[in-house]
Amino acid sequence: MTEQQRHQFERGTDGPKVIVAGIDGSESSMRAAAYAAGLARRQNAMLALVYVQPVMPAGAALGAPVADVTGEVAEGLVSEIRESTERLKDIWNVRWEFHTFRGDPYNGLVTAADELKADAVVVGASESAGHRFVGSVAVRLVKAGRWPVTVVP
Repeated sequence: MTEQQRHQFERGTDGPKVIVAGIDGSESSMRAAAYAAGLARRQNAMLALVYVQPVMPAGAALGAPVADVTGEVAEGLVSEIRESTERLKDIWNVRWEFHTFRGDPYNGLVTAADELKADAVVVGASESAGHRFVGSVAVRLVKAGRWPVTVVP
């Protein structure tokens, strides 16, 4: 075996080692995070919770403090997650990390999954009616076919 073969990343050999869960504060994304936490606990995998901060150039052009608002959302999500894990730490022990990326949700989750070498991606079902025309993040992730994707209702 060559040096390169030994250090080459291999997906899904012994169960997932990293599970990425996309969260945005919506009910479905929080259910997805809880589902992913259960998977991570049972598989002894790292749970990577990912919040993608939207980039809204139109809002910025109008003088809206977009970065401040999305940063506050990220901080609120981290607080909520920390409180939940603190309450459950004696019952379940899940290794987790929180990551933020900037951009649209689909590209942010793809970047996160690639950078974190995800074995699986878990997202909540879309709650937006507009996704019937554009396509939801979940559908786009499934169509990418790069990871197993679980969509939690």
